[in-house]
Amino acid sequence: MDEFPLPAAEFYRELQFDNSRDFWLTNKARYDNDVRGPLTRVVAALAEEFGEAKVYRPYKDVRFAKDKSPYKTHQGAYVAMAPACGFYVEVNAEEAFAGGGFYRAEAEALARFRSAIDDERSGGQLEAMVEGLERDGWLITGQTLATAPRGFTKAHPRIRLLRHRSLSAMREVTATGVEAFAEEVREIWRGSAPLVDWMAARLND
Repeated sequence: MDEFPLPAAEFYRELQFDNSRDFWLTNKARYDNDVRGPLTRVVAALAEEFGEAKVYRPYKDVRFAKDKSPYKTHQGAYVAMAPACGFYVEVNAEEAFAGGGFYRAEAEALARFRSAIDDERSGGQLEAMVEGLERDGWLITGQTLATAPRGFTKAHPRIRLLRHRSLSAMREVTATGVEAFAEEVREIWRGSAPLVDWMAARLND
C-alpha cells in the first residue's frame, strides 16, 4: 500500500538514532524505495507545470561541520526559477512541507533582493503579499539579521523584510500516497507562485 511519506518519516527517525555507514548500507534499499523513489515520482508529476526538480543527494558535506554524521536526516527536492529562488519540498522524521521563496544569501542576489524591498512600489507589493500569506496560515520563514542591514536604518518602513537573508513561504503537506501528495504539493506551489514570481523577476538577469 502506498503510504508515502509515512515510511520515509520512519526511515529518518531510525537514521537520526543511528546515523552510521553500517545503518545506511543495511537500509539503502529502504531509502531508495521509501524516500528517494517516491519523492522523485512526486516531482516528476509536477515537472510539466513547474519544471524539472533537483532531488538532493543524501550525503552531507562534513568538511567544515561540527556534526560529522555522514547522512542528511531529510530528503529535499528543488525547482530553480531564478538564482537563489524557486520551489521546494521536503520530507523528514517529523513532517513533510513545501513552498517557495528565496533561499541562498549570496551577495549579488541578496543585494538585488534588498534593493527591490527598498523600492516603494516593488517593496510594497512584497509586503502586501507576505502579509496576505501570513493571514492565510502560511509560515513565513528564513534567516534574518538581528538589526538593520548595512545601508538601511531601523526606521525603514519595511525593515522586517530587509532583515531577511532568505525568505520563503511554507505549508505542511499532510496527504499520503504519491499521487495525493503530489497534488497537495501542486496546490502549495501554486499558492507560493506569486511570491516566487516576484523574486524571480528581480533576481533573473
